[in-house]
Amino acid sequence: MRKTILGLFGLELICSKQTVIAIAVLLSTALTACITQDTPSDVETDSQTTILMTLKKALTFHASFNNGLDADFSLGDKKIYTAPSYDELEKTKAGIHNPEIILTAGKNNHGSALKFQNKNKSALFYRAENNVAFSNQNWSGTLSFWMKLIPGEDLEHDYCDPVQVTDKSYNNSAIWIDLSSDCSPGQIRLGTFGIFDSWNPGNIPNDKNPDFQKHLVVVENPPLKNDAWTHVLITYLNLGSSAGGTTGLYLDGIFQGQTDLIKEPFEWDLAKSTLRLGVNYAGFLDEISVFNRPLTNREIGALYQLELGHPLTAAISMERT
Repeated sequence: MRKTILGLFGLELICSKQTVIAIAVLLSTALTACITQDTPSDVETDSQTTILMTLKKALTFHASFNNGLDADFSLGDKKIYTAPSYDELEKTKAGIHNPEIILTAGKNNHGSALKFQNKNKSALFYRAENNVAFSNQNWSGTLSFWMKLIPGEDLEHDYCDPVQVTDKSYNNSAIWIDLSSDCSPGQIRLGTFGIFDSWNPGNIPNDKNPDFQKHLVVVENPPLKNDAWTHVLITYLNLGSSAGGTTGLYLDGIFQGQTDLIKEPFEWDLAKSTLRLGVNYAGFLDEISVFNRPLTNREIGALYQLELGHPLTAAISMERT
């Protein structure tokens, strides 16, 4: 809406020519100053639209699962793939070929989502090439997704990763999120590791290697629930650069911490790189997005709010500019 002062001329005035001219000048000035004033709702809408468009321009991959398993938008391959394990990618098939992983209708505004009904032991992934803007000299970007745990699962004791991005393993040129060893909401960790031989040349076990801890962001008692969705967002900046880089973790739009400076190089065989979903995981995943730069705090907060109504999905359906 726009505020105006039109319609103020319903008075009959008896005055001199000079007075009429003066009144006309005053009204003209007032009209010019006021006719285009924005209401607060206009300003808020314009701001949201601007943020949405900046997010759209930085987007390289987005899977909402509302229109099936294929990504809604991707700069690379949009199909999802299954393999018996990540050591057997030569047996990859398009689609989901594990009956324990289903596409199910969600609640509230989240629409459909991926559900891992039991702890997943198969490989489920999108190809990362072009969908993740990887650079071995200055890797920067953002990874965003929503997750919800399954209550009452009797799971084996092993760390479970809702999302990993790598071409090799969790400790070799990789970024990941994992949960406590029983997939409970007791702890969530962000891990970022360059080339294995560079950060761990002695092949020291993780629990005895202080350098392993320097590559982590650990959040105790995170806001993960069995009956509500949690927004998880990772920013990464200048990984693989000569000066070193860092990654940061946000939960429900709130900053949780960042890694120490990571100075080792990163290296991918792009043809083998994967955006891995549900590694040893049981629960729901939804709204997976990748951006080619670290989002600002304002964009992160807006994305947390915007995703609930799927405006990002609507935006990418428009012609990309």
